[in-house]
Amino acid sequence: MNQSVIKALKLLDLFTENTKELTLKEIARKADLPKPTAYRLLSSLESMNFLYKIKESEHDSRYRLGIKLLELGQLVRDQLELRKIALPYMESLANEIQEAVHLVIPHQQMAVYIEKVDSKKAIRLDTRIGKSSSLLIGSGPKLLLAHLPEEEQAQVIGEGVDYLKLYDELCTIREQGYAYSIGEQDPDTTGISYPIFDFHQHVVGALTVSGLSHYFTGNNLQKIKKETLNTAFEISSKLGFKEIHDSYSKPNL
Repeated sequence: MNQSVIKALKLLDLFTENTKELTLKEIARKADLPKPTAYRLLSSLESMNFLYKIKESEHDSRYRLGIKLLELGQLVRDQLELRKIALPYMESLANEIQEAVHLVIPHQQMAVYIEKVDSKKAIRLDTRIGKSSSLLIGSGPKLLLAHLPEEEQAQVIGEGVDYLKLYDELCTIREQGYAYSIGEQDPDTTGISYPIFDFHQHVVGALTVSGLSHYFTGNNLQKIKKETLNTAFEISSKLGFKEIHDSYSKPNL
């Protein structure tokens, strides 16, 4: 492990409910570090907004926890709330359709899997809680990408991608209200994803069902789409989503 990173992160642990500010001298003493080393680590944390520095004099400064930690804390709280609300509905859906169910959210131009309920079938997909994936591959990530502002989409897509072809696909996802992929993340597998909305009508996640492609046909496919759509709407309702959105009123099953 990178010892410099570990040392820097340990400095954050010096701040507590009763110790909201510390000087450079105090931090160096508490961490048992030479003052120049402590200053270098603190400067790195400050540059990333993990710490906020108040200049005391030419020889010392005071530090407080920075805004970045508040942003990360809010992200964790939002994830925990969404996972807590969604999990029982995901379990019910997985039991009903006998396929794996995932909860995916956008974060820093990536798709992150924050919850999963495995299928009882023998297949095990290459997904895990905490996994990050490109927004360009798979039904869940692509659904999230389709609902990003166009300027953010352009940043994610970048160069080396057939932009017009992908743009048409993203338009189709928004129009039909769901995303569908075959063999994009795992061979011989299919994924179907529906959006989860919050009370602002923003897409905050994708409810994704994945399994072997030969199960995603005929009447079984229609059942999977219907049950996943209904479950996504139930989770959205629990998040405060009330107005009927085109994605739900015109699901194109």
